[in-house]
Amino acid sequence: MPQGSFSQFLLKPYRRGVDSTLGICKMPGLLSSPVCLTVVWFLSWLLRPSCAQIWTDEVSDVQFGRLDSNVTLACGNSKTRTPVVWHLNHSSALPWHKVTSNGTLILLHTNLSAQGNYSCYDNQGNLLHSVKLRLGHPPGKLTVSCQVPNHTHVRCSWVESVKTFLPATYNASLRGKTQDWRPCVLDVARKHCDVDHPAFWQTTHVLRITETNALDSKTTEIRLKLHVLLKPDPPESVSVEKIEGYPKRLNVSWNFPSSWPTHNAFPLVFHIRYRPQGSVYWSEVYSEISPVVIFDALAGHLHQLQVRARDEVNTESQWSEWSPLLVVQPWQAYPTPDPAEDLPEDFFSFSPKPETTTARSPNVVPEDEANLGLVILLVLFSVVMLTTILALIFVVWVKQKRRDHVTKQELTSMVKMKSMPI
Repeated sequence: MPQGSFSQFLLKPYRRGVDSTLGICKMPGLLSSPVCLTVVWFLSWLLRPSCAQIWTDEVSDVQFGRLDSNVTLACGNSKTRTPVVWHLNHSSALPWHKVTSNGTLILLHTNLSAQGNYSCYDNQGNLLHSVKLRLGHPPGKLTVSCQVPNHTHVRCSWVESVKTFLPATYNASLRGKTQDWRPCVLDVARKHCDVDHPAFWQTTHVLRITETNALDSKTTEIRLKLHVLLKPDPPESVSVEKIEGYPKRLNVSWNFPSSWPTHNAFPLVFHIRYRPQGSVYWSEVYSEISPVVIFDALAGHLHQLQVRARDEVNTESQWSEWSPLLVVQPWQAYPTPDPAEDLPEDFFSFSPKPETTTARSPNVVPEDEANLGLVILLVLFSVVMLTTILALIFVVWVKQKRRDHVTKQELTSMVKMKSMPI
């Protein structure tokens, strides 16, 4: 039942009594009867405080005030020098205050506890005025951030720097450097707004958001460079699979972000990183297409892997966040021996080429053969180095031999010259 209807409902018995009495008293000869006058006065006296008590709930106005400041509440129809009484929520207990000669209530240094329904009465208890008081702060500058998940959509969100405690309305718009203002579609509950198909070719945009409440309004403007803010969402449906027969390979696949246009006008480049679990160093691969095969996984070890994306054409754009971390182990060969009773007699004898091995692809190079090739290369390198050193020693020895022979001949010649007669 509405509040006014409820008051009327409560007053009906009293009004019916008054009306009945007045009807009786209007009868000829009874109008001046002292009994009738007494009854009318008594019913009026009962009715007056009831009306005052009920009407205190019927707030005729809402007034807003600033927290931590003085707030003035006027007592509507009160006359100068007429004493009035103020109540807060039907109680005579009021916050720190003073009352002026004309019945105005001044609340001093208000806080949130001073909010509520205020009513003022004259000295006979008649309701003169009622008002609902709401307290808060005017808006402050907003902290705004914008996300550009693709070339066709901009979403900007904001956080209030001042908690106002009051309901607020917002107005937001965006424009390019040489364009008119375009509305930014608001979602006040989530405190963000959206613009579809912005003028991406404009180098600079301006976003304007105005917050308004009963006390004041505040406009916040920020400058945006959409090509720098462009940041795709992470790749979706990322998966990594082992490749049978290849203990060092992994197959990685993914899908474009669902928020990114898939046509050729907006290509993406993808960054794949992977590492053996427990390692601090990542290996990296870049690709424009999916899937990608990794060729240098560490055989027999678990690997961690993630993928992210960026606009391929716009090098100033941002990388997306990494996809969720995946863990996978490359393919491993597990030979299964036959039962013991079926083993041949020479099963444990050495055989350079086992007759039974796990099936592998013809293109796979066994690791033992690779190690043997490395040993052969090392032996050949050692032989070449040894031969070179021996050749150098031989050359030095020959030169020294020739030098000794020449010296011996010179000494012989000198001796002969000394023995000749002068």
